[in-house]
Amino acid sequence: MKQSVLLVDGMALLFRAFYATAMSNYFMVNSKGVPTNAVHGFVKHLLTATNTFQPSHVICCWDMGSHTFRNDLYDLYKANRGDPPEELIPQFELVKEVTEAMDIPNIGIPGYEADDCIGTLAKIYKDDAKVDILTGDQDILQLLDESTRVILLKKGFGNYDVYHTEKFVEEKGITPHQMIDLKAMMGDSSDNYPGVRGIGEKTALKLLMTHGSLDTILENLDQLTKAQRTKFETDLDMVQLSRKLAEIHCETGVSCDLEDAEFKLDRDKVLAKFDEVEFKRLEDLL
Repeated sequence: MKQSVLLVDGMALLFRAFYATAMSNYFMVNSKGVPTNAVHGFVKHLLTATNTFQPSHVICCWDMGSHTFRNDLYDLYKANRGDPPEELIPQFELVKEVTEAMDIPNIGIPGYEADDCIGTLAKIYKDDAKVDILTGDQDILQLLDESTRVILLKKGFGNYDVYHTEKFVEEKGITPHQMIDLKAMMGDSSDNYPGVRGIGEKTALKLLMTHGSLDTILENLDQLTKAQRTKFETDLDMVQLSRKLAEIHCETGVSCDLEDAEFKLDRDKVLAKFDEVEFKRLEDLL
C-alpha cells in the first residue's frame, strides 16, 4: 500500500485558530500567563484532519521570520501586514513544542515561506507516496498534480474542500500550474503586489484560456483590446515580477526523511504535554 504523507501549513492553521477566538477576546490564558487559544485550535484542526484522512506520515511546515527572498525581489511584499498580535507571539514557539511532543517534524528554512517548504517536500515525496496538503490558503492549489491533493480548511472543524487536479480544472477552466500566471496578472492584495493594474480575475482567466500562458499573451499583445494592451505595456516589469512572487519555490533545499515523519502518537507523552500547557477537551481526538 502506498504511503500517504500529510504536509501541514502550520502558519495557516495557527493563524486561523487564533482569529477564530481572538475576535471575542478569548485567548485561553493558562496559569503561567501564556495565551494558548491558537495552539489549542491548531491541535484540534490537526488531529481532526489526521483522524479524517488517516495519513501514514505527517510533517508540519513553518515560516521562519517575516523576511524572505520575495522581500528581496519586491520590498513592498506583504508590507501591508502589521506585526502579529502580542497574544499570538508566545504561541509561535509553544506550537512547535506541542508538535514535537506528537513526534511530528517541524520544517522551515530562513528566507522561504512555509508554502515553499511544502512545495519542496511534495516534489520529493510524490513519486513514492500520496501527498495531501492541509491549509487554508488557496495559493497552494498551484501544486496540485496526479499524486498531490490539497485539503482546504473551511469554517469550523472537520469541514474541508478537497481538491484534486480534475476538480480544479473543472472549477477554474485552467490547469493548476496556470494559476501562477493568473496571479501574476491579477496580483494579490493580501500579499501586496499589484500584477497588471486594471486586469481582474475574470479578464486574466479569459486571456489564459485563449492564449495558454502569460508568455504567449505578452508575445501577442497586438491581439488584445487597446485598453488591455495599454495596461500590460504599462505594467510589463511588474507582471514579470509578480509571477516570481506568485510561484511557490520548490527547490528550497529542505528535506525530511520519511522514517522520521511516521505518524505514531505516543498517547501518554502527548497527554503529558497537554497537561503541562493546560489543554482540555482534546483527549478524545487522540
